[in-house]
Amino acid sequence: MENRTVSGFDVVGFSTRTKNEDESNPSTAKIGQLWDIFYSQAASKLSADSLAYGVYCNYETDHSGMFDVFACSDSKALQELSGTRDLSIEPGQYLTFSATGKMPQAVIDLWAEVWNHFSADNCEHTRAYTTDFECYKSANEVEISISIK
Repeated sequence: MENRTVSGFDVVGFSTRTKNEDESNPSTAKIGQLWDIFYSQAASKLSADSLAYGVYCNYETDHSGMFDVFACSDSKALQELSGTRDLSIEPGQYLTFSATGKMPQAVIDLWAEVWNHFSADNCEHTRAYTTDFECYKSANEVEISISIK
């Protein structure tokens, strides 16, 4: 885990609104479907240099409330696709966790590490609940950056 200053950047992609409680139930989960849409409609528009991102923002409260999720990329070519939205990643301090392995299990395991870190009694970081994001660096490498105060 590494504390980083992010200067902010723009992404384009598809979005939905959900909450963690709904994501734990397959009949109400939306994030998997969102990624299906992203890959079916956007994959052909991505260049070899494009990065895919999962972004969590517009938090209603904290991890228990509603929030927006984006399946997106830094590729401006996605702007020509119907149903996409532009989003700016907020500049600020982020705590970044990294993992390599087979997807999606590597990202699922990394989120468990994130949750464990922030729920620990001796955690020295406080989540800001502004913008959090996953960056898929390659087919088997992911980083999760959590905004902190």
